[in-house]
Amino acid sequence: AILEQALRRAIDNNEIQPHFQPIISLQDGSLLGFEALARWIDADLGFVSPAKFIPLAEERGIIAPLTEVLLLQSAKTAADWPDDLFLSFNLSSTQLIDPNTAQAILETIRRAGLPARRLEIEVTETAMMCDPETAAKIIEELHDAGVRISMDDFGTGQSSLGRLRELKLDKVKIDRAFIMAIGEDKPAEHIVRAILEMCAGLNLTVVAEGIEEVDQAESLKHFGCQAGQGFLFGKPQNATKTAGYIREFRRIAKSDREV
Repeated sequence: AILEQALRRAIDNNEIQPHFQPIISLQDGSLLGFEALARWIDADLGFVSPAKFIPLAEERGIIAPLTEVLLLQSAKTAADWPDDLFLSFNLSSTQLIDPNTAQAILETIRRAGLPARRLEIEVTETAMMCDPETAAKIIEELHDAGVRISMDDFGTGQSSLGRLRELKLDKVKIDRAFIMAIGEDKPAEHIVRAILEMCAGLNLTVVAEGIEEVDQAESLKHFGCQAGQGFLFGKPQNATKTAGYIREFRRIAKSDREV
């Protein structure tokens, strides 16, 4: 109950902040965009893990206001980035059963001044399964408005490959569990290669999550994976540090080009 009260207070007072983790092209090393991740440091409780407070917000029916606050902050931040960088944002299962979700998202980014084409919404297979019809409608509405849709944690859920084809998806994110096993576990490597091959056939971009080592990035590049994120490229950071990261990244890329 203490955590719930603190969470309600934190949402009202804008204490939960988005941090941004870079997503990098594995093919040419360019910066593509960032995923927004919720971070909460409470005055009394200290750092509270999103694995704790996000499920609680869903359970108590306060995920919608939390998402709205986070999306508005994230989109305002992203609106100031260079125009070619996208913002990736996660939707919860609760939002995928609410028919008003798409309109609420589009209204929020309009207020923030972020064009729909620069937003990417991440959904998990598990969240899609609660009410597949409503979820498909929400995805379609967002897709038609120009928002890109990404299937998160791919390979861990139970959805059929047929759903991949039916849904209006642009991107698939391979779960970190498979990425961590690259170089150590042949079956996991085969799964990664199979996902890449299948996505190429469906014209879907693939992002590998949880890349921590250069060898993993090299293998994935060799397998034909387009993009990656993980500690190798950068930890999630607040808006100010992210702006610094972008400037520094651009500066290094520019001096590399001039060499």
